[in-house]
Amino acid sequence: MDKGRPTSIVVYEGELSTGASHVQSGTVIRTDAPKDNQGLGRAFSPTDLLATALGSCMLTIMGIRARTAGHDINGTTAKVTKVMGEQPRRVAEVIIEMEVMDRDLAEKDRQALEHAALNCPVAKSLSEHLKQTVRFSYLKA
Repeated sequence: MDKGRPTSIVVYEGELSTGASHVQSGTVIRTDAPKDNQGLGRAFSPTDLLATALGSCMLTIMGIRARTAGHDINGTTAKVTKVMGEQPRRVAEVIIEMEVMDRDLAEKDRQALEHAALNCPVAKSLSEHLKQTVRFSYLKA
């Protein structure tokens, strides 16, 4: 494990906005404070990114599991809803509605995909105080 090289460099750009550059690719993500916390809501907020990272990680790990098993889940979506809590202000719950493209998945394959999603690295890195509500539905492709 390389602990010496940064993953990203984040710069405060003023007016409650940041720019985060991914060191390996140069991709930039902008953030802005949300309207309910003194911001303008012009971009993802940091807490939006946390919730979105969970959905993205679940899809990525499901994609790895599907590819390994020879399945195609292209077009699968995760609808992510962030629920804020107060005192302290924090993300209290992330609700993910997973719509899996089903190209003749057997029940054991569905279970494997769901297990992969629920055990993705981001899900396992978040506090047990953060409620993760995940619902799976299957759409015939």
